[in-house]
Amino acid sequence: MTPRSVRDSGTPAGAPWVRTRLRTAPGTAWALALLVLVTSFLAALFPRVVERQGTEGLHHDITAAGPRHNVLELSSPQPSLQLLPAEREGAVRGAALKTVREKARAALPAEVRPGAADSAYGFGTSRPIPAQETWLPRPYGLDPQLNHTTVSDLPRHAVLRSGAWPTVRGTVTEDTDEVEGVVTEETAKALGAKPGSTVSVPTRGGKLTVRITGVVAPGKPRSTYWSADPLFRTPALVQEPQSTPPSPDPPRYYWTAAVLLPPDAGPALLGSSGEPEMFWRFAPDASGLTAADVPGLRSAIASLESGPGLVRLRGMAGDNAAFETGLDQILTGYATLRAAIEPVVAVAAVGVGAVAATVLLMTAGLIGGRRREELALLRARGGSLAGMGRRLLAETAVVAVPAAALGLLGALAFFGPARLWPSVAGPAVVAALVCVVLPLGSVLPHRRPRLPGTRDDLMEARPSRLRTVAELTVLVLAVGAVAGLRRRGTANGDSDLLVSAAPVLVGLIAALVLVRLLPWPMRLASRAVARGRGAVGFLALARAGRSSAGGALPLLALLLALTTAGFGGSVLAGVSDARDRAALLTVGADARISGLLDTAPLPARLVREVRAADGVRQVAAVQVMSEVPMPPDADGTGSMKNTVVLGVDPDTYAGLARTANLGAFPADRLRAGKGEAGSVVVPVIASPSTAARLGDGPRDLTTPGGDLRVRVAGIVPRTAAVPDHDFLLVDTAALTRQRTTTLLVAGDPDPKALRATVRQAGGGISVRLRAEERAVFVDTPMQRGARGIYAAAVVVGAGYALLAVLLSLLRTAPERTALLARLRTMGLPTRQGRRLVGLEALPQALPVAVGGVLVGWATIALLAPGVDLAGLALFNGPGTTMPDIARLRPDPWSLTLPALGVVVLTAAVAAVQARWAGRRGPNTELRAGDSR
Repeated sequence: MTPRSVRDSGTPAGAPWVRTRLRTAPGTAWALALLVLVTSFLAALFPRVVERQGTEGLHHDITAAGPRHNVLELSSPQPSLQLLPAEREGAVRGAALKTVREKARAALPAEVRPGAADSAYGFGTSRPIPAQETWLPRPYGLDPQLNHTTVSDLPRHAVLRSGAWPTVRGTVTEDTDEVEGVVTEETAKALGAKPGSTVSVPTRGGKLTVRITGVVAPGKPRSTYWSADPLFRTPALVQEPQSTPPSPDPPRYYWTAAVLLPPDAGPALLGSSGEPEMFWRFAPDASGLTAADVPGLRSAIASLESGPGLVRLRGMAGDNAAFETGLDQILTGYATLRAAIEPVVAVAAVGVGAVAATVLLMTAGLIGGRRREELALLRARGGSLAGMGRRLLAETAVVAVPAAALGLLGALAFFGPARLWPSVAGPAVVAALVCVVLPLGSVLPHRRPRLPGTRDDLMEARPSRLRTVAELTVLVLAVGAVAGLRRRGTANGDSDLLVSAAPVLVGLIAALVLVRLLPWPMRLASRAVARGRGAVGFLALARAGRSSAGGALPLLALLLALTTAGFGGSVLAGVSDARDRAALLTVGADARISGLLDTAPLPARLVREVRAADGVRQVAAVQVMSEVPMPPDADGTGSMKNTVVLGVDPDTYAGLARTANLGAFPADRLRAGKGEAGSVVVPVIASPSTAARLGDGPRDLTTPGGDLRVRVAGIVPRTAAVPDHDFLLVDTAALTRQRTTTLLVAGDPDPKALRATVRQAGGGISVRLRAEERAVFVDTPMQRGARGIYAAAVVVGAGYALLAVLLSLLRTAPERTALLARLRTMGLPTRQGRRLVGLEALPQALPVAVGGVLVGWATIALLAPGVDLAGLALFNGPGTTMPDIARLRPDPWSLTLPALGVVVLTAAVAAVQARWAGRRGPNTELRAGDSR
């Protein structure tokens, strides 16, 4: 006996269980690992995508707002007159202002704390001062008004074009009578300023002369330094304030601009009449700002505006200092958009997560079913349930945990920086689900011995009381979720997990109902086919009826996947529809041609040429009469209100309104009768509020088109010509002074040709196209991310549905292969064997496909009143007229294509399996004692 054959008493007998199992079934282990890896990758990727898109959307909103709105500005009035003159003068010099800048910068929120490069500080007039110099331009005879401001680090932010930089000669005090300054190129061009020009500034002590020494060009014109106050860079024509009562004369305008002084010239402005003040402007640095920082940043800004933060700033800049920024409004708009989008995205996340979990459960069931005989043998030889469970847990964890870790690492590498713990939670749940469900699902069926040949047929099963109670519980939850979603909606962001799971619960109820109802038609079909002569149909239905009664998981996975895909596609279709509708409401038709302010008349030749243009189907000529005073109430009381009166041709305009679905009405109801103007009561179509003021009886109206006596003949909520105003539609034939001011065009005209036609008709005529307004809708990063998530939900849901089909067919593949082998030994032709396999799969695939379409449609119909897509579709849109709400609508393609894919894949897999089984001989498949 060799030493190798002597067993050491400390060495366990036999090879390790886990290593043996993995070597025995490597294909199963690799397939499980791949499924866990993909699912973990998606679970880890989702929160990172959401957070990244939210952060990008936040940066986009801050950047798009521009420096004028996102600048952080601290201002303080000039030093108190109770201070000594030297103290007042020292407080507004550059060194003192710089010291305050450094202290104030340290007190700003860390999330957006700026650097010193793009910030500015200074001392200048807050109210422009009229300039009396004769060399300054006066387009309307009004004196220009100038701001005089000291500003820091001017040579670093500008390029000298001509002259010299302004300097301080000696020590500037309140009594200094001359200082130097510069203007920008645009200011010099508009005002005619040049080096050597002088401007006088009235002061308490007499007059301050500001001498222009140079002309500069901004280094970065759109930076906060130059754009926080646009007058620094660009002069502007400002309308003269209106007098009371308003003057009938046309408005007049005057120039306003800024003259930039050196930092230490501030004391000279203390005596000016321009109410000088100190300012410190900071450009926020949002590069490190994330979506998770928004609540804390909003709280910090509120504190700086009117809270403890403002007290600290006043201790640095003065007792009357004020902090202002538009960043809080930007963050509020961002939070509003995010609150509108997150509940809609949560619905997709819960749906895809439920489908993935169901497929994982199916995989665990498939693996446990394949090992049923092995575990039954271990149990018969004395194996305990706990011992078998521990071994199954070990071999599952060896595969699932590394796969989940790899999925997490892939997500971390695929997407950039984001919080770690939300990404870890998803893969951890996936790994825990697989490690718990697979051992339990495999071991628990062996609590009691199972007699050989015992079947759990679908058509013979009877639901237990426990199952009935569980199904009723799910039904109650589904009803509560649907009711909660319909009542609360998603527009205000007030949703929870139960509401987000409403589509999943509806799909779950449908799957349970389908499992209960499916045996009935199969029994009827079996009885009908049993009377026929062929054996294929009977055998196919018999095989389908003998499938496991616990096969609710495949039905649930397919229905949830089809519902999720249909819901996601319907969301995308609803977004597109809402944008199309918004563009239509903005224009009123496919094209809109109008004169100045919609009231200037259009040439008759233009009307004829537009009607004859290529691609134009219909043209409605409209006479727009704005600001028409409404008649007083019957008792002579009531506030004066105006409305818009629209003169239209009844037939043409009614056809356009019907085509565009904008306040359709019968043309006969608007057609005016014959008679002398003013003596015949003219029927009108009115908006609801206008109709309420007019009442039911005839009322007199005075319009630019003539005096009318009108009666409300119909009410429509909106109309194409003025979708966002109260209105009255009247037959043009009833007007004594007729003219066309607007053309509403239906069709597909060539934009270039249409604009060329309009240009030939003269100036002052505008052209707006519905297609161009629709193209203006550009997704913000958060909207784009939400739409991408729903597009991914459609694809992932369809992928899991196809995987569920494969798993369902693989579960019964051994029995189906053995059946074909037995039937071939009995003389069944190969062609009929293939038909048998295909027909066996269809009794479950067809109900699932039809049920998936119906359940998807019913889910959308049930949840549509509670799902508002306005934030996802229309936030920051271009038009002023928007749909009241953007609702879901069923998308036929998203509902039918995945369902057809399930049927096609089922038939394809069955055909492949039948062909593969047909090539294997009966001796390979049939063995003595085989119970399949």
